[in-house]
Amino acid sequence: MATSTQQKQELFKAIWAIAEDLRNSVDGWDFKSYVLGILFYRFISENITNYINKMQREADDTDFDYAVFSDEEAIAAKDDLVREKGFFILPSQLFCNVRKRAKSDPNLNVTLSEIFKSIEASAVGTESEDDLKGLFADIDVNSNKLGGTVEKRNEQLTKILNNIGGIDLKGDYEDNQIDLFGDAYEYLMAMYASNAGKSGGEYYTPQEVSELLARIVSHNRQWVNKVYDPACGSGSLLLKFAKILGADNVKQGFFGQELNITTYNLCRINMFLHNINYNKFDIHNGDTLLEPYHWDDEPFDAIVSNPPYSTKWIGDDNPLLINDPRFAPAGVLAPKSKSDLSFTMHMLSWLSTEGTAAIVEFPGVLYRGGKEQKIRQYLIDNNYVDTVIQLPPNLFFGVTIATCIIVLKKSKKENKTLFIDASQLFIHEGNKNKLSPENIETIVDEYAKSRVATSSDRNKHFSALVDNATIAENGYNLSVSSYVEAEDTRPQTDIKELNARIARIVEHENRLRAEIDAIIKELEAETANG
Repeated sequence: MATSTQQKQELFKAIWAIAEDLRNSVDGWDFKSYVLGILFYRFISENITNYINKMQREADDTDFDYAVFSDEEAIAAKDDLVREKGFFILPSQLFCNVRKRAKSDPNLNVTLSEIFKSIEASAVGTESEDDLKGLFADIDVNSNKLGGTVEKRNEQLTKILNNIGGIDLKGDYEDNQIDLFGDAYEYLMAMYASNAGKSGGEYYTPQEVSELLARIVSHNRQWVNKVYDPACGSGSLLLKFAKILGADNVKQGFFGQELNITTYNLCRINMFLHNINYNKFDIHNGDTLLEPYHWDDEPFDAIVSNPPYSTKWIGDDNPLLINDPRFAPAGVLAPKSKSDLSFTMHMLSWLSTEGTAAIVEFPGVLYRGGKEQKIRQYLIDNNYVDTVIQLPPNLFFGVTIATCIIVLKKSKKENKTLFIDASQLFIHEGNKNKLSPENIETIVDEYAKSRVATSSDRNKHFSALVDNATIAENGYNLSVSSYVEAEDTRPQTDIKELNARIARIVEHENRLRAEIDAIIKELEAETANG
């Protein structure tokens, strides 16, 4: 199999080629829909082909190839395939066959449009209907952005099919050494970060940050029942559990909710791309704070999230929310201008007794006063805050500020909170900072050992285990810098050596003065005798 570096290079080369082809027509950030959509079309085509071929070969039909099978014979297996895979594609509709015919198909745009509708329609009336509905909605094969005429549009579509089809990804996608969809998405973000703006940081979490969160939440666990993200974006956080624990060790599946319709679609596509079957994920579109979907599925063992930073919400303009069981315990709602801690309270409410939640937060939630201070007081007084980790700046697209991670638990053994200052742990890559594997290991190791380490074993410049009473005395300020002593990196001075040097300088000066006085006296004597 190709190495991770080779696979990434193949992927990025193909994406760059498509970007070059569409540079004068489709605006940069908009064209991600074509890249990710066609990549998904290729994946599910190869996924269902590999699945059917494997079954037939296990039944001793060693030469069977679904790609050359007739549509008439294939249709007989439709119901069984939808039940098993969640969707159905005719052999003639497979990516490889459409790509072969693309250059000679004057109605390629119509062909693709009908295939996308057909794939979604195959799930109608079945358990997978909600998981397939609208997955291709963002791929407008008839858009004028692709070209002013049908001929021009089809020419562009052919190029996209060929570039995506040219990526060398041998074997099953889930066995590849790279996170195919995550790497493609991150590369697109990097290419068009200026267009993506702040929203990029809100719905895409860099893979190394996702890994850190998942490593913390899954610490000392071989498996979890359910993983949940109330602002799941493209699903990168949820899917890290499939990589770290193995998809089978997330026993009851992956749950999430997302307000943005585009990223909601991307999340479902991402699940399929990682071979998470439709019956193992439950992703919904909607406002988690006002219309939470998963009431019947909570509590969750593992919660990870990077919710939007300091966005507005209805807050106490809705008098019913203060009685919502998620928010009521704190006795106050998060400010209308800053919804951060409302997400925190929601996650705490849905966290199981033995579970762990790790949340990326805007730093202001750690120290701002007013309602946010009262919510922090509730969290500390009830011993729910397990750890606060200060991250380096400039990790997220469109967000240069240094964010933090708050870890929540409901069954802590002591009334103390761990603070870790990881602000200096990063490598610089391009115009962004990044957590290296060694950086992640260092943070996770500190998180793991600090509960048992003695104060003398602990690096006071990296972490501190602080009594909650001390935090209360400090106005419930959770800023890491308030508890972890910053290291003085200035050159250290040896006082004894400095004093000795000063003494030598003074002695030398006194000797010079004495010599100068002697010379002056000698000159005065000569003048008097003259």
